[in-house]
Amino acid sequence: MTGAMKTRDEMRLSALRMLKTALKKQEVDSMKPLDEKAELQVLTMLIKQRREAAQMFRQGGRPELADKEEAELKLIEAYMPAPASDGEIEAAIAEALAETGVAALKQMGVVMKAAQARLSGKRVDGKALSDKVRARLG
Repeated sequence: MTGAMKTRDEMRLSALRMLKTALKKQEVDSMKPLDEKAELQVLTMLIKQRREAAQMFRQGGRPELADKEEAELKLIEAYMPAPASDGEIEAAIAEALAETGVAALKQMGVVMKAAQARLSGKRVDGKALSDKVRARLG
């Protein structure tokens, strides 16, 4: 934040303040210090909010606000772990299916949990993972 203040980068400073506030709010709400997993959950929630807001602004004909949201999104993503590649996701799903022995779509949750456990430490979009698991089972 200090660097953003010194360079008078208002956009970056605003986004960093928003990020710090969200983390502090979560810490106060949970009444205990945040661990890395909880911090990543907060960042993931902020990323999802920015994506949805940018999409809504684009649909509403407000591209300048959508650009602002996307710039904040890029800044937040810089603090996240590297995203999992498609190959890693496919391998995790295959291993989860082999381990659980699930063949029915009704037991998709078991496969999702096993696949997410294999992808821990990597950033994975839950919806994309869900779609891939559903495609393999259905």
